[in-house]
Amino acid sequence: MFICPYYSYESFYRMPEIDPISYIRFLNASPNSPAIDVYLNDRRIFKNLTYKSFSDYVSVPSGVYNIKIFPSGNNLNPILDKRLPIPAGKIFTISSIGNYPNMGLLSIEDVRRPKIPGKAFIRFVHLSPDAPSVDVKLPNGNVLFPNVSYKGITKYLPVRPGKYTLEVFTFDSGKKVLYIPNIRIISNRFYSVYAVGNVSRDPKLQVLIPLDGNSYLH
Repeated sequence: MFICPYYSYESFYRMPEIDPISYIRFLNASPNSPAIDVYLNDRRIFKNLTYKSFSDYVSVPSGVYNIKIFPSGNNLNPILDKRLPIPAGKIFTISSIGNYPNMGLLSIEDVRRPKIPGKAFIRFVHLSPDAPSVDVKLPNGNVLFPNVSYKGITKYLPVRPGKYTLEVFTFDSGKKVLYIPNIRIISNRFYSVYAVGNVSRDPKLQVLIPLDGNSYLH
């Protein structure tokens, strides 16, 4: 588990100061991707993000942005070139997805919601390009997140703090594809369990569990 700090990126934009601020970070979840640089409106904001890496959060004014992704250190031919709206007052994890070089982009809102005393929140995000829909269960068989398909983002589920083990099964066949022990969940925190990688080829399926920005950004 780790906490992502953030820094200001407002100075790169000539936007009215009254525009509400949002926060974004970037995840490189594209299997076999080289290290990448990410540009917003032709200015580099994230540098040398290797596969499975998260950036820090940065603050940006709301608006529609051009996002370009390049191999790190080479800004001539983008791997991806997309326009992406960033609404006001939101927190997002923006992820590259799909097996390289067929890279796509997915915007994942780290939804702000009231905290519950003595509880934490956890959700599941399916970013494995060749994995079928999955069920995420506890070892006792209780299903936390049923039938989550590729690019699926579940709602946050309130849970008691403590250590958890999760198991991931294919929805159709019931085959166990992931065993995730000793997940430490702390009260008043928001976590996403990101499934990345592939089922049928390298790099293999695994999870990333960062602390989400809605835990500490206001």
